[in-house]
Amino acid sequence: MIQVRLRPARADEADTLLAVQREAAVDAFAHVFPPERYPFPDDEIREVWTDALSDPDVEVHVAECGGVPVGAVSVGKGYLGTLYVLPAHQGRGVGSALHDLALERLRAQGFRQAKLWTLRENASGRRFYEQRGWALTEETRVVPYPPNPVDVQYAKPLDQS
Repeated sequence: MIQVRLRPARADEADTLLAVQREAAVDAFAHVFPPERYPFPDDEIREVWTDALSDPDVEVHVAECGGVPVGAVSVGKGYLGTLYVLPAHQGRGVGSALHDLALERLRAQGFRQAKLWTLRENASGRRFYEQRGWALTEETRVVPYPPNPVDVQYAKPLDQS
């Protein structure tokens, strides 16, 4: 495990969050969104982060190692909205630290259950959540980015860690 510092994201960090998400997502989801066919939607994702950073009902936190952002998580409205860790820092406790912070913040916001969405084809992400007690629900949705894969929903009671 490496030394990880978690901190609230600053309002001007949309580009930093975009960079973390892009690197993590392109690495993890190339089998779903082949980059040569579906370039990463920088403008759209930057706007999503900008909106999250300005939404009073959403919290965004950054994980740093040695002062460098290596991961991020967002929570709000009962959801663990996003959790991304740079590939070089995966498997070293960064994702677990962000996950645990997300659940702590959702509990502090008064939620008794957390939910999240992840790609049906995200085997490693689904394993990560299932190992932490998340259970698959019946809910699915279509992702708004081509080729429009399916997201599955997970839920977890917040009375357990």
